[in-house]
Amino acid sequence: MTLNDELLAQLGDSGLEQIAGMLGTDTTTARNVVEAVSGTIVGGLARNVEHPDGADALRGALDDHVDADPFNGDVASLTRDGHSILGHVLGGQGTEQAAAGLSQFAGINSATIMKLLPLIAPMIMSLLADRAASRNMDAGAVADDLNNERSAVPGGLEDLLGGLLGSIFGGAVPRQGGPYEPTGASARDGSQDGSQDGDRAPDGRRGSDQREVAPGTSNPDW
Repeated sequence: MTLNDELLAQLGDSGLEQIAGMLGTDTTTARNVVEAVSGTIVGGLARNVEHPDGADALRGALDDHVDADPFNGDVASLTRDGHSILGHVLGGQGTEQAAAGLSQFAGINSATIMKLLPLIAPMIMSLLADRAASRNMDAGAVADDLNNERSAVPGGLEDLLGGLLGSIFGGAVPRQGGPYEPTGASARDGSQDGSQDGDRAPDGRRGSDQREVAPGTSNPDW
């Protein structure tokens, strides 16, 4: 059973009905959107663990999500956790790119997709964490598992997800670094502003004087 299958099973009919109400669609459309969102997050995780540092960081982070129950958590705490996860997996700008692409795919406002993404992210992390713990998976096994997951996306989503992840990551594996290591031109010239991943606003954005941490780095607040 794939992570997407596990996600849909955990959500059940009532969960899909709630998501359909949030999206303003029927449950069939809601299911398709959930599959696309899930595939985007899983694909982002798979891209991160292509680098050993990213795999080690994710495996360590999964320990904090074992036995979590995001399917019955309150929306506010789930959203906060989800934005932190998305910041590592896709980055703030990448999350917005994903929302825009999924919006075009589903015909749903991107702002609504931005509300769904951080709700689904902790669910995927929890399911992956429980799987890794139950199978005693190390970082390499988690990376292999995610690569298999990426190859098992529902039919019709391969081109969409490939295009989305390609636009977010480009052709390269994200550069890895130590905790809170900045990226971009300001990192290359050695300037620092002392900001950390915890400074991210609830909507996943940063101010113009703040920098995202590279996806896949070993920040402690996954």
